[in-house]
Amino acid sequence: MAEFRKLAILGSTGSIGRQCLSVVAALPKRFGVVALAAGGNVDELVGQIERHRPEVVSVREAAKVDELAGRLKEKGVSPLPVIHSGREGMLAVGTHSAADIVVSAAVGVVGLEATYEAVKLGKIVALSNKEVLVAAGELVMAAANRAGRELLPVDSEHNAVHQCLRGGEHREVLRLVLTASGGPFRKSPLASLKDVTPEQALAHPNWRMGNRITIDSATMMNKGFEVIEARWLFGMRPDQIDVVIHPQSTVHSMVEFVDGSVLAQLGPTDMRMPIQYALTYPERVASNQVALDWSKLRRLDFARVSARRFPCLRLAREAMKKGGAMPCALNAADEVAVAAFLERRLPFLGIPEVIERVLGRMPRVRFEKMDDVLTADAEARRMAKEEVERAAVAAAAVS
Repeated sequence: MAEFRKLAILGSTGSIGRQCLSVVAALPKRFGVVALAAGGNVDELVGQIERHRPEVVSVREAAKVDELAGRLKEKGVSPLPVIHSGREGMLAVGTHSAADIVVSAAVGVVGLEATYEAVKLGKIVALSNKEVLVAAGELVMAAANRAGRELLPVDSEHNAVHQCLRGGEHREVLRLVLTASGGPFRKSPLASLKDVTPEQALAHPNWRMGNRITIDSATMMNKGFEVIEARWLFGMRPDQIDVVIHPQSTVHSMVEFVDGSVLAQLGPTDMRMPIQYALTYPERVASNQVALDWSKLRRLDFARVSARRFPCLRLAREAMKKGGAMPCALNAADEVAVAAFLERRLPFLGIPEVIERVLGRMPRVRFEKMDDVLTADAEARRMAKEEVERAAVAAAAVS
């Protein structure tokens, strides 16, 4: 009989969190929900609590706790879940004693500490939050090794690699090949990128994602983060991880073995498939929700990544090579720069410029504990905000 697993979800009202709950709803005999941590979307969270009846929930702001409790009482939800907020709430959800699996899907470093604590407790962690391994890969993987647990990747690219690696031994792997759609500006004239608007950058041709990850896809910083993640997840050297442009987003990643064989994982552009794989691993469970439409699969194209068009990928590789605080600073600076772009305070091409300046200012230190990571993150954010302001002042002087 299939094992029944209880889930705690960090970032339940975000894109991955909602799709995770869709998988849970489709497999009610396999999964239950015991804890949910959300941001500020109380409307979405109320519906999730009504449907899944978790024991513990958390919201970002303490001011939302009473509002959530009142809304749940109006809906007749009884008994009410225990409601937390902020950092303590995230930790309460991530370390819930009844949770078998913790889905780390919160956007940003907000989910980092809770995920780390879940790993230390030996829980199964289904990882979607990129910041966990980008900012603190060495610490998190050391904790996972001590607990004897494997992190299960939810991102489609790493999930694909995980599936392909089941076809061989680690020592037999020559390289990993991550695919990238190229985003909305794959063929745009380079000169036109200086005038890109947030609306244009958010118009991803293949995937429906949150705002930050969609902008990161347009700059290909998203792929840079994935290279760093792949290094830690699969124990590969940086020179064993390549990226290719694949506009159809049908081949999610490939693994090339030493004998020349290449295994590729194909699937539709639907995150429910990798989510279900991670939640049910090591089993494969039948699903009628998603399937590849072979009638529409006319061609598969691959191309090299242009360093001129996508400087963020180069910055990510440089940060990974330097190690220590650099990948953490890379992530923090990117988050600040992307937010400034979405608020129209920074041009699209200003995103890599801000990140490069922050990396140039960041001291090269190594992390011994999670507090070191959070301190470096805060310092990099402070620098990035300074660089955004400096860029705004310079732009105003020119105009």
